[in-house]
Amino acid sequence: MNPEPAQIIFEDLGRIEYKEAWDLQEGRFLQLVEYKREKPGGKPPASYLLFCEHPHVYTLGKSGHEGNLLVRQDFLKKIGATYYRTNRGGDITYHGPGQIVGYPIIDLELFQLGLKQYVTLLEDSIIELLKGYGITSSQMEGATGVWLDADHPVKARKICAIGVRSSRHVTMHGFALNVNTDLAYFSHINPCGFETRGVTSMERELAKNQDFKQVKERLRIILMERLHAPGHSAGS
Repeated sequence: MNPEPAQIIFEDLGRIEYKEAWDLQEGRFLQLVEYKREKPGGKPPASYLLFCEHPHVYTLGKSGHEGNLLVRQDFLKKIGATYYRTNRGGDITYHGPGQIVGYPIIDLELFQLGLKQYVTLLEDSIIELLKGYGITSSQMEGATGVWLDADHPVKARKICAIGVRSSRHVTMHGFALNVNTDLAYFSHINPCGFETRGVTSMERELAKNQDFKQVKERLRIILMERLHAPGHSAGS
């Protein structure tokens, strides 16, 4: 049993270039991993929950397929987008303005979570948030992330993508929730490798631009509560 409750530092990075945020994650991630590898005495480095937005960027997971990016590099420049192959799980996704990107950098052991439990916790947190806005969502069998009409072969659409990396039970990367996102950018990829699944946003589902700052704050509260009470489940 831990001598004191595990703590998470929250930071809102605002709008930040993808590579800059990735480098920041890597530094904090490696601090935790090295601490666990060396097992020194004293207090471990802090865990973090980072929120941010990115300028237009496409990212491909380590097991993803390049063919799921449907446009050439010169077209990416034309639409003001960049592209990175990353070390997270999952396939290709898009990040851009109006999207909440969350990067929890945490030691899962301190929070008594396995990796599968952790991914479910992220999904359940988004589901709880959306429920508060009157949007019914769920997981989809065989796929990560949060979906609307997940069981419908035609209507199924993703509102939140999830892709994580872990080493020695320390996590990085995370989730991307479409709030007021320009969904046209998803037309240039097979999102998360799916050729026949759509994407959506809170703005589209509610037919109204959402208060981005308010959504972030509500999600921060939900995630912090769930991370410190991993037995809590959606709707309970």
